Amino acid sequence: MSETKKIDLNSLYSTLIREIENDLVQEIDPQFYLGLAEYLGKLKSESYDGIENKIKNKLTEMITQIVSLLLKTRISKVSHGGMELTNLLDEEKYIIESLQDQQERKEMILSATINGRTKLLESVSKKHKVKPIPVRFLKDFDQFVGADYTKYGPYKTEEIATIPNENAQALIAKNIAVKITVQE
Repeated sequence: MSETKKIDLNSLYSTLIREIENDLVQEIDPQFYLGLAEYLGKLKSESYDGIENKIKNKLTEMITQIVSLLLKTRISKVSHGGMELTNLLDEEKYIIESLQDQQERKEMILSATINGRTKLLESVSKKHKVKPIPVRFLKDFDQFVGADYTKYGPYKTEEIATIPNENAQALIAKNIAVKITVQE
C-alpha cells in the first residue's frame, strides 16, 4: 500500500466486506499485498512485553485471517466463475495461472484416456516420476538408483540435492528429506 494509506483493521474489514458483497472482483490498491507484507513484517519484528505483546499477536492474527479470507474470496470468484481478471492483482494472477494449468492437465489426461492415447499417458507418467525435485536431507542417506536409473548420493544431513520426483516423494514420506522451494 502506498505510504499515505494507513493499514488498519477497519479498512481491511471494509475491503473484505465489499469483496464478499459483490459478485465481481473489486478493485483494490495494486500494492495491497506488498504493503501488508511490509506492515506485518515490521509488526512481527517489534518486541513488546506483557499486554502489548498480546495485543500485537492478536492484531497480527486478525489481519492474517482477514487477508486469508479476502484472498480466498477473490480467487474463488475467478476460479469458479471464469470471470474477468481485470481487478486481480499480480499475486492473484500468479495463483490463477497455476489453477488454469491444473485444469488443462485434467482435460489432457481425460482426453487421452477417453481417446485411447496410451503413449501420451505413459509419457506423462514417466515425466512425472523423473521430474527433478529439490530436497534437503534430514538424515544421512546411502547411495541409491533413482527412477531415472541414475545413481544418487550418498547424502549427509542438511545436504541439498535434486532427485527424481518418485524418489523424493518416498524420502519425504519417510521423513528422510523435505521438499524445498526455489524462489523465482
